[in-house]
Amino acid sequence: MNRLQNLFKNKANNLLSIYFTAGYPELSSTVAIAEALEKSGVDFLEIGFPYSDPVADGPTIQHSSQQALENGMTLHVLFKQLKDLRKTVSIPILLMGYVNPIVQYGVENFCKKAAEIGVDGVIVPDLPMYEYEALYSKYFLDNNLSNIFLVTPQTAEDRIRKIDELSNAFIYLLSSSSITGGSLDVSVSIEDYYKRIKAMRLKNPTIIGFGISKKANFDKACEYANGAIVGSAFVKLLGEDDYLNKIPAFIKSIKH
Repeated sequence: MNRLQNLFKNKANNLLSIYFTAGYPELSSTVAIAEALEKSGVDFLEIGFPYSDPVADGPTIQHSSQQALENGMTLHVLFKQLKDLRKTVSIPILLMGYVNPIVQYGVENFCKKAAEIGVDGVIVPDLPMYEYEALYSKYFLDNNLSNIFLVTPQTAEDRIRKIDELSNAFIYLLSSSSITGGSLDVSVSIEDYYKRIKAMRLKNPTIIGFGISKKANFDKACEYANGAIVGSAFVKLLGEDDYLNKIPAFIKSIKH
């Protein structure tokens, strides 16, 4: 059992995850941000590795990716930065990014390296499910890495059931099919979508992402899922002066 599976076993509700881009705002800021988030009471982390063509990301995260790439962030650099991470950070860690850099690195090598430094799971929005199942699932399972699948309001029920079958940590529910950074619009249709997923009684926990930026969004998401992910709103904070010292108050404003 990895740390992520352990977390869901021991704490079922109101889980808060934070996404941030490795190498932003500074190349060397990744570990310090992770440490500050754990101290502030975050339940698990998503560390994004930047890519030059981030199709699912809104302007805030695109900007952070661009800046991180200009700062010199690559998967090789990230793995180097994270090699001692587990000396100071104990909460579950996910890496999030696009399939292209992983394939260039070598999927088997990527999975081995991620496991070696204590990563618990990976979110790859543009990795097709059939490709994961046919070509790569062995590398993930051999290295005790959870692959996290995404579901949108348009995802068909049989596909959601298949995702549930292939998952072993949680399922990432996108609050919409749009890009990151919008506001969580809890319209009747979105609420129906959440209710529909909840009624399916999936075996895996669910976490809602995209558009969660404040306590009201977070609490609403937690009514329907086991927790929520905050991304763009946190990445915006990292663009401010003295961002490390502002992290505890930011997390408190969402979680308490």
